Order: sequence, then C-alpha cells, then structure tokens
Amino acid sequence: MKIQPVSSFSVSDPSITIVMPVYNGARYLDSAIRSVLQQRYSDWELICIDDGSTDGSDAIIMGHAMADQRIRHLSNGQNLGLPATLNRGFTEARGMFHSWTSDDNILRADMLVKLVEELENRPDVDMVYAGYSVIDDADNIMRYVAPPSMDKRWYGNPVGAAFLYRREVTEKLGGYDEQLFGAEDYDYWMRAAHYFEMMPLDVDLYLYRRHDRSLTDQRSKDIRQLVSKVLLRELEQVDDKALRANALVHRILSSWYHFDVKLFGKALASHPPTVLKASPRLAIDLARAIWHRVRP
Repeated sequence: MKIQPVSSFSVSDPSITIVMPVYNGARYLDSAIRSVLQQRYSDWELICIDDGSTDGSDAIIMGHAMADQRIRHLSNGQNLGLPATLNRGFTEARGMFHSWTSDDNILRADMLVKLVEELENRPDVDMVYAGYSVIDDADNIMRYVAPPSMDKRWYGNPVGAAFLYRREVTEKLGGYDEQLFGAEDYDYWMRAAHYFEMMPLDVDLYLYRRHDRSLTDQRSKDIRQLVSKVLLRELEQVDDKALRANALVHRILSSWYHFDVKLFGKALASHPPTVLKASPRLAIDLARAIWHRVRP
C-alpha cells in the first residue's frame, strides 16, 4: 500500500501518530492504551484499529475513544493481518512523527518525550530507536535489551519495539510489505537503512511482553523463514563476501532446530574461510538437527 505524501498540515494536527493494531487483545489492551494516555508528551494521536477481533477488544477501544478525542477508533471488519492493518493506520496518520505499538505491550511514561527530543535536536537523524525490557504475562521484568547499532542489522532486527521516525520515512518506503507477515518490521528497517539515518538510544523506554499467545511465539518457524528471505535479498547488494558469509553463518547458528542447508551452501560459496572458522559449531548444530528429526 502506497502512503501518499501530505503537502500541508493543520495547526490542530498532532506531532505524533501512533498506530496500534488490535486482534483479540482484550486481556492486555486496556493497559496498552493507558500507557499511551500516561505519556509525559501529550501531543499525539493514537489510531487503534480492530483487526476482526472476537473477544471484546472493539468495545475497549470504543470506550477509550469516547473518553479521549486523541484516540481514533477504526475497524477492518475482518482479520487482514498486522502489516495490512499498519498500512491502513498510516494512511490515516496526521502526525509529523510516526510509531506503532502492540495491544499487549506498554510504553514507559517518558518514551515519547525522549524520542521526540532526540529527533528535534538531531535534524540529521530520521529515526531513533531505544532499549526495552522484556516482561512476562504478569508484568514481571525478565531482562533488558539494549539497542544495537544499525551495522548489526545483518545479524538480526536491531530496532526492537521502541522507536519514532519522521513522516518522510513512511512516505518514502510506501508501507509495510503485506506478504511478509511476521517479518514486516525487519524488512521495513532494512529498507529504511538504504535511505535514512537511524540512531540507537540506550535507554529503557518500553515493556515488551512475551506470552504463549504472542505472535513471535505462535509463528516462529514461518517468521524465521521470512526473515531469512529478507536477509538474503539484502545481502545480494553487499560486496563484502566475508560479511555475507558471516551473516549467513550467524543466521544458521541462531537455531540448531531449524538448521538451513541452503543458507549453509550460500555461506560456503560466499567466503569459505568464514564457514571453516565456524565449522565446529555448525557441525554440532547439524548433528543435533539430524538426531532430532530421525529419533523415534
């Protein structure tokens, strides 16, 4: 979906647009919305889009929208999936800065004020992304995840869950790829890195929830394959053969259970010395994968 540029803005338009796709998120949705309401920075709009929920999520959104005019309530009518819902939200966006969040996660109260401050003080930076804490289904903090620099993007998604970017990023990239459901964010940041300056901020600004219904847990195998697809596409534009091989080896070693023989072949073809250096670990992971698949 193409996001059309907006030539002018009204003085009543908010500085920030946050899109929140919602699909059967009633359990945590109220807390997620309240975390936006409790932001120290108040010049925002929250576009909540119900993506065909059947658990009462729509009523929760409606209640908040009636209580605060900064919250906009949209409904897809049927389940379209995360990237399509994000695209619909950003076609409605009025803010000069954009972000999105999930219906089960929590923004720390100073997230927006800190990210806006960075972008306003650094006109050369187009996007800023911060660290976050992983929490369980009872809000217990499990660990802090610091944001790596963008040159680490070959080894995983560096951006994480807390971010803010200029509207120009949305307009240039033309939306999230609806064929990459589960890897749409990694694909988006990889494409953004071709055109924009993206800066990490090592501050804990977000609570990212892991539970047995989270998307990353439910579709881990499919998401892994899609991420590998995006990585291979981007590596085609990299001249450094050692970097290509190293990124592929890292991808293979990130999960012995899903040992990818095709990635191994591409890594070997790119730079044999890199593969040879990692051969002991690769051999162990391959053996574990084979044993797991052939055991009774």
